[in-house]
Amino acid sequence: MTLDEVKGLVRNIPDFPIPGIQFKDLTTAFINPSALKYMRDEMVKEYANHGITKVIGIESRGFIMAPAVAMEIGAGFVPIRKPGKLPAEVVEQSYAKEYGTDTIQIHKDALSEDDIVLIHDDLLATGGTMKAAIDLCKKFGVKKIYVHFLVELDALEGRKLLENDAEVSSMIHY
Repeated sequence: MTLDEVKGLVRNIPDFPIPGIQFKDLTTAFINPSALKYMRDEMVKEYANHGITKVIGIESRGFIMAPAVAMEIGAGFVPIRKPGKLPAEVVEQSYAKEYGTDTIQIHKDALSEDDIVLIHDDLLATGGTMKAAIDLCKKFGVKKIYVHFLVELDALEGRKLLENDAEVSSMIHY
């Protein structure tokens, strides 16, 4: 499997979830075992020697790769979820995204000042969700923040919102 082959598996869904959005559907890559393994292995190669203690997955598609990478690099997994999904005390952050507003939460005891974190999500568009996740992590005073996406929509320039607060990497660019 190559990066171009994985990219070729990503399906475009016009007008989802609202008119005007060109949704990049990675489920067509996730169902292919070779593509799934390729994506995991590439992330592991990139982050194995960074001292990462926690890999954070953003609900919901960030949950697909983040735990697998965490296991491979010897880190813990931390979910960032939508309100009402985490059972213990939480810290939350609201944000604007390209088609509305939202809030995300993390358990209050999930991170500490000793942590080096990798925050993963499937796709970078305008950057609002990831900026909120970075802001959540900064509330804990973590040592370092890395950010990873499987897909980045370069024309939307979401990376610019994130680069002052984290080291950003994306696997596939459109």
